[in-house]
Amino acid sequence: MKKTVKEEKVKKEKVAKVIVDREKIYTLEEGIKLVKETSTVKFDASVEVHIRLGIDPKKGDQAIRSTVKLPHGTGKTKKIAAFVSPKKEKEAKEAGAYLVGGVELIKEIKKSGKCDFEIAVCEPELMRDLSQIAKLLGPKGLMPNPKIGTVTKEIKKTIEELNKGLVDFRNDDSANLHLMVGKVSFEDKQLKENIEAFLEALKRIKPESLKGSLIQSISICSAMGPGIRVSYK
Repeated sequence: MKKTVKEEKVKKEKVAKVIVDREKIYTLEEGIKLVKETSTVKFDASVEVHIRLGIDPKKGDQAIRSTVKLPHGTGKTKKIAAFVSPKKEKEAKEAGAYLVGGVELIKEIKKSGKCDFEIAVCEPELMRDLSQIAKLLGPKGLMPNPKIGTVTKEIKKTIEELNKGLVDFRNDDSANLHLMVGKVSFEDKQLKENIEAFLEALKRIKPESLKGSLIQSISICSAMGPGIRVSYK
């Protein structure tokens, strides 16, 4: 049911009274409640986790990149491009790929310079052809990578897993990590389990050359909402 103007005003007044202590480190449960209470947008806002890492982003052996299957997904359907041979096109489409094709699709993207998708999977045999648009895909983080499972012979299985909540993550040039872990409409327990799954996946890939702590600080927030620092184990 659509909220009335009066109801929206009451919500905004209620949110305005919620004060986030920027110096305090909340428990994860407290942080999730605050994320919801401080969301003022009319749409179902995404919930994000922002992590400050202890790595040196200039050192290749400390780079962080992997995947995690969020138990409850992200609440968002991804546009997946599948670069496959003709015999795999049907199963890629049935699995839910947004864009499907092979050499001709690569040529089309090379010509137009447009990448209207959010993640790409590719059969190993087509990676040589895909290298033609590597300079286009690379800077956008769209280049398939065998380390995160997006270069695979199991196209159907991979696309289905991506649609069910398998997401990849990587550090940026400032040694920070960002990931969408759900929506404000999710139950508190669902958000907590998604965040914990992400943190566990991150801990498992701590670089051997890193002597200190991998995780320096964690903040969670809703889209356009304030950052809320939370504790971690």
